[in-house]
Amino acid sequence: MGTKQGVLMLIVMKAHASEEQVERVCEKIEALGFRAHALPGAQRTAIGVTGNQGEVETGTFDEMEGVQEVIRVSKPYKLVSRDLKEEDTVVRFPGSDATFGGDEVAVIAGPCAIESREQAFAAAECVARAGARFFRGGAYKPRTSPYTFQGLAEEGLKILAEVRDRFGLLIVTEAIDNESLELVEKYADVIQIGARNMQNYSLLKRAGRAHKPVLLKRGMSATLEELLMAAEYIMSEGNYNVILCERGVRTFADHTRNTLDLSIVPAVQRLSHLPIIVDPSHGTGKRNKVTPLSRAAVAVGADGLIIEVHPDPDRALSDGTQSLFPQQFADLMVEVRQIAKVLGRSVAEPVANPIAHRGNVTAGSAAAR
Repeated sequence: MGTKQGVLMLIVMKAHASEEQVERVCEKIEALGFRAHALPGAQRTAIGVTGNQGEVETGTFDEMEGVQEVIRVSKPYKLVSRDLKEEDTVVRFPGSDATFGGDEVAVIAGPCAIESREQAFAAAECVARAGARFFRGGAYKPRTSPYTFQGLAEEGLKILAEVRDRFGLLIVTEAIDNESLELVEKYADVIQIGARNMQNYSLLKRAGRAHKPVLLKRGMSATLEELLMAAEYIMSEGNYNVILCERGVRTFADHTRNTLDLSIVPAVQRLSHLPIIVDPSHGTGKRNKVTPLSRAAVAVGADGLIIEVHPDPDRALSDGTQSLFPQQFADLMVEVRQIAKVLGRSVAEPVANPIAHRGNVTAGSAAAR
């Protein structure tokens, strides 16, 4: 049996295969003109083989030391599939115990856009005090109208870096093109690819060459398979730290900004090892619906939430109507903490003095387990 274009060959190593044996298999794959993607798991290492430079016989690897079996995978998405990695991927960060995909439900919170240093610091203090470990804020804002606030660009990224230094929060912010991605990678801890760019394949490939985790939002009309294929673009370039995000899809409903599709959470978890979080702010577009849908997202098994919080939503330059007031966010955290406990998970506890308790968090590459 040969492996042709569009078909992944999966090489499953034995449980006690050595690093040297794994390396030799990878070297053999590369020598044949293919690309090796080694993903260690709790019990085994699986090596995905991608590339379209010809055919390779499975027997080439069957007899190599440490190889248990060679499997042909016919799904259109390969590296994101549980066929490659049975265990859930957990995205970790140097210098922090915050994760995506672990026992703790990750919470990302902050304003839609960074408007000023004072606004960012006020938002960061309240979300850190409530227990959030990640801070969101747009330095680049792809807006429907060219006449609305477009973000502070690198100045906004510098403010976000100050937030990390002062409050110990990990930074999540969006890149809208290759140029902005270069800067986001420099300043942030997680690179966000927004819904409008989910199928911007050149940007996805560039994100795949980045050394930071990528938060990939579902497109406004994207199917489950299209979301997974977008993640495949990132992983095929060598970045295996991908976090999926459901942020609502466009339907006929007009009582919300979008229709938040919580059913995609268990669907993704059945097919893929990647963590998936939920954005109830963009998913509803209405402040009074954010807390109920946050509760539901945690109950359905989401690995995290991304929530818009502003110190003065009525004066926000972007998405004020869906941004929570600080006290509303603090109350939300109490509620989702209780729901997570029922499911055997946790949400980080509130912090009395977030400045005194800040960790030694620095921007750096993450490692997936």
